[in-house]
Amino acid sequence: MKKRNAQLLNVSIAGICFALGFGVFISAQTRGARGAQQATGQPQSGQTQWTHIGGDAAHTRYSPLNQINASNFESLVDAWTFNDPAVGTMTARATPVYVGGKLLSVAGPRRHVVSIDPATGKTLWTFVEPETARSKYSMRAAYGKGIAYAEVNGKGVVFISTPGFFLFALDADTGKPLANWGRPIGLKEFPQTGGIDLVQDLIRDWEPWTKLGKAYDPNQGMPLEIGYITSSSPPIVVNDVVIVGNSAEQGYNQTRKEMVPGDILAYDARTGKFMWKFNVIPRPGEFGHDTWENDAWSWTGDVSSWAPMSADPQRGIVYIPTNGATVDFYGGFRPGNNLYGTSLIALDVKTGKRVWHFQMVHHDIWNYDTPTAPIVMDVTVNGRRIPGVFQATKQAFLYAFNRQTGEPIWPIVERPVPQSKVPGEKLAATQPFPTKPAPYDLQGRTEDHLIDYTPEIKKRALEQAKAGNFFAPLFNPPIHQGNAEGAPGARICPGDTGGVNITGPPAADPTTGIIYITSHSGCGTALLVPGKTRDDPTQTGKTIVDWVRGTAAGGGEGAAEAAAGARGAVAAGARGRGAAAVVPQTIDGLSIWKGPVGRITAIDLNTGEHLWMIPNGDASEQVQQSIRNNPMLQGLTNVPTNPGRTGHASLMATSTLLLATGQGSDNASYLFALDKRSGKRLGKVKIPANSQYGMMTYMHQGKQYVVVQLPGRLHALKLP
Repeated sequence: MKKRNAQLLNVSIAGICFALGFGVFISAQTRGARGAQQATGQPQSGQTQWTHIGGDAAHTRYSPLNQINASNFESLVDAWTFNDPAVGTMTARATPVYVGGKLLSVAGPRRHVVSIDPATGKTLWTFVEPETARSKYSMRAAYGKGIAYAEVNGKGVVFISTPGFFLFALDADTGKPLANWGRPIGLKEFPQTGGIDLVQDLIRDWEPWTKLGKAYDPNQGMPLEIGYITSSSPPIVVNDVVIVGNSAEQGYNQTRKEMVPGDILAYDARTGKFMWKFNVIPRPGEFGHDTWENDAWSWTGDVSSWAPMSADPQRGIVYIPTNGATVDFYGGFRPGNNLYGTSLIALDVKTGKRVWHFQMVHHDIWNYDTPTAPIVMDVTVNGRRIPGVFQATKQAFLYAFNRQTGEPIWPIVERPVPQSKVPGEKLAATQPFPTKPAPYDLQGRTEDHLIDYTPEIKKRALEQAKAGNFFAPLFNPPIHQGNAEGAPGARICPGDTGGVNITGPPAADPTTGIIYITSHSGCGTALLVPGKTRDDPTQTGKTIVDWVRGTAAGGGEGAAEAAAGARGAVAAGARGRGAAAVVPQTIDGLSIWKGPVGRITAIDLNTGEHLWMIPNGDASEQVQQSIRNNPMLQGLTNVPTNPGRTGHASLMATSTLLLATGQGSDNASYLFALDKRSGKRLGKVKIPANSQYGMMTYMHQGKQYVVVQLPGRLHALKLP
């Protein structure tokens, strides 16, 4: 292994240890004080706007507005619905921003930028990038999560990274590209100002491109034989710097190992001038280069920052969550820990230099990509005020750091994990386990997770779990065809839908230091098959890998299994190919696993302790009746009858309430008002459909609005 080039960092010796991905023990046992100052970038008192897709640069999804409160919540009425056929259906993942009296977001299969009247929901203006070969190829075009907004030279500007991977700066009042900004793109359909070709800057010094010796074609971008890049989350603007993330081809569909790294790009918000690029796969001489063996750093990639970013403008730091490297579920061709895959990276906004990082999964082959923006929030631990940053994950861990130094707030320890039997695969011997807070959902499947209302019930549940081979540790590695012994695949819990996933970002209250996390406890399966049996000749890359996951897409098993548990149906994981028999994860119609199958958890980050946990919505009345009437449970008083709903809620915190979406026992969709300290339901109002991913609020002309994201549309509510 090459000698590590440990560049000097302006952090403590302990901080360097964390950068290497290892935890250090820090005493933090006593209860800290509540509430106190908020860092720049967090909501300020009296704020009526929603300036980022996460509410603020800290991505807390918090608003100090209080016109809507427990006393009047159930009086909310429909205000408007946005669904403009001229641009296409609204993407369910896009949270609007409210600034300068306007709502701004993206919509439609080509990701139009839309300006929306906040009082009526009517379209004010739209903008869309001209079509190119590279934009047509994008698998993320309809999944944009919104826009970035900033005041530049005293004027409101909208920044959008597009499916074709261009960056545009638009006048917020008109939607027109800015004059004297950026550089000409070289295609006649494009405006000659107000845009930047991001692909050019990404690959200019990248060896697989320079070796080709081809003239650059802005219509195509990079040739598909070496990789493809697009975007899903918007940029973030911090201290007049536009920082751009990206997204690669879905790793669970990839069968070829060549791919471009998802390097982070930055531009001057005032001029569009290129400022810096951070290499997410370290090159020779860069910190972490030795974590890429077999020279894989030189031709493979991904490690994208497809989830939103957050920032601390006061300290000039941007926080980048990343996913794993090419391909999901097999990495035998890229041995090593693979920095900065599945990590949280803190970068200096002005220079792009690494301040610190932490890798949450070494050599990720579980599709445990970091799915949501980190939350920036100050907390008081053991009497000491700490500038914190908190990252929720698919694996149901919440990682807590000092956002200035990278020092874990509570110890994170490396623990041994199972090793792979797949030919050619070499996993990390250990993975980092936070010691606090406790996991917010089930991890793996163990005997402790079985229902145990009576000794007889526990005995039967244990027999069923053993018969179905349902137990599995966290970080259980995939198995391969020919070594599966009739099993549908290795059982991975949580599966690649989480835990937490993109469909359910956490919310937090920076005045109290409490975070609210929506999660579910589904499992998935991973059976690897020869890559050539699933290869797609239209895909990026050219060299087929030895092993790939034997399904057409990732994520389905976990959600299906969680739902099956609530319904008393068979496990999705037991439906695999070649299974000799299907063993249900039920006994007499009762799930063998403790619930809820979907949940909302409140964690006090001043102490690291869980405050409360409630089901996500309500299981149907039919399901609840079947539990109440189950003969095994008659006379028992310790049986929860509401396992909730699988999947994730949309969450938002205000100064008075925690708002959460979900289904009721009548199967209708609701917006719920919850007490932030207890989780008690204080009220509910019906909404037209179930919402996932997010919501937002703003004050316009003296009225507070709440906007929920529904399939294909935005829906606003207000007081009558």
